[in-house]
Amino acid sequence: MKARTFFPLYVLIGIFIIAGLWVWTNYNGLITAQETMNASWAQVETQYQRRFDLIPNLVNTVRGASTFEQETLMGVTEARTKWLGAGSRNEKIEAATGFESAFSRLLVTVEQYPELTATQSYRDLMAQLEGTENRISVARRDYNDVVRSYNLRVKRFPGNLMAAAFGFIEEPFFEGAEGSENAPSVAF
Repeated sequence: MKARTFFPLYVLIGIFIIAGLWVWTNYNGLITAQETMNASWAQVETQYQRRFDLIPNLVNTVRGASTFEQETLMGVTEARTKWLGAGSRNEKIEAATGFESAFSRLLVTVEQYPELTATQSYRDLMAQLEGTENRISVARRDYNDVVRSYNLRVKRFPGNLMAAAFGFIEEPFFEGAEGSENAPSVAF
């Protein structure tokens, strides 16, 4: 008779163990996805930092052309400063978008100065920037892939229950600026 009394207790303990394991694995999966996303974002930041480290050299090279539009240079410099001062991931994404717009204007304006584009230092900087742009593109693509995976974990049932319970929220993708699908034409 006593064996039957303990049977519901064992079932209840088993249910609690299974529920605990489910919570544990789902929580750890969300943490892993979030940390993977953070590591991927760090790669994006690293590539942007590389770009922003090259910009002062480019600005100094371009500034050497005495008739060059100072307003364009100021726009690039201000956009770089905004990136460096951005705190959150969303602020950095917004600052990077603003920088890309200012940088595109700089490249288009440089076209009007063939004596500048003919210098070796300018060509070297542009080659480095081209490589950096490719790295940024790859890092952003990888980041967006990781964000997609993370967001699916946060939005799919039953993971959404765990995400809501522990405060995991959907993260934004890194999207290009409006008009960025049209690359500026640059002639060397």
